[in-house]
Amino acid sequence: MQENKEIKALLQLLDDPDEVVYHSVSDKIISFGKGIIPNLESYWENNTNPAVQERIELLIHGLHFKDLTASFEEWLAIGGDLISGSIIVSKYHYPDLNTNAIFQDIEKLRRNIWLELNNYLTPLEKIGVLNSIIYNYYRQTGVEYSYDHPDHFLINKTLETKTGNMIGNGIIYLILCNLLDISVKAVSIPNQFLLAYFDDQFDILQPTGHPSQKILFYIDPNTGQMYTHKDIENYLKKMSITISPSFYRPLSNQKTIKFLLEELSLCFDNDNNRYKMEELISLANKIEE
Repeated sequence: MQENKEIKALLQLLDDPDEVVYHSVSDKIISFGKGIIPNLESYWENNTNPAVQERIELLIHGLHFKDLTASFEEWLAIGGDLISGSIIVSKYHYPDLNTNAIFQDIEKLRRNIWLELNNYLTPLEKIGVLNSIIYNYYRQTGVEYSYDHPDHFLINKTLETKTGNMIGNGIIYLILCNLLDISVKAVSIPNQFLLAYFDDQFDILQPTGHPSQKILFYIDPNTGQMYTHKDIENYLKKMSITISPSFYRPLSNQKTIKFLLEELSLCFDNDNNRYKMEELISLANKIEE
């Protein structure tokens, strides 16, 4: 955006100590949209006042967040896919993210898995193929869940470093299964992000069966390890958690992204980054329960 007298005057007011003036100026700057970011970056480079530089950084963040929110609302409106939702979340932390590498990595994984699949494989054999490619050939690694490492939640960094937590790796696993027409979905097991292989024929063959019977087995997306119903029941019993039918219902793409946002927000639960936590929660709250 070419700098004009109005923009120049607004930038020069960024050092005004009056908070009312500053908020009025910042609102006006935000109204220009992302096009004003180069002006802000140039002013930051030529200003030695740390307080002004911090204000500029917050304004640039605010402009990116405004644009991100619009993209997120558009994604919601069209019932968007998981990879697009994951990329939007990554752009919160990496606003200039180049998405080409993400699609290339996903496609490379998808193709390598597809070449090993055929219609005669059982569900266990299909997951065996996925696990072999993802964890052995591609060497994707699962790490312990920690709110000290936001990158482990984000699809771009999880693919780039081949390292993620249960959510970061789990979303990649789900994306691949969706692309390959493998009936794996996330399920809402407390304190976990587990995947489950659903029987597509269950509703036809057993319309009155218990919801849990739709699930053939569970998958830990950090390692690919598979669990039985008994394993999950033992875990819930150990944790003193009462089994609920909701545990056996697949999470939609939107609910999966909601969970990602809520968990990612906890990485910023400190005084310096509280605004980031609140912004991520505000996005999550746009998704209805």
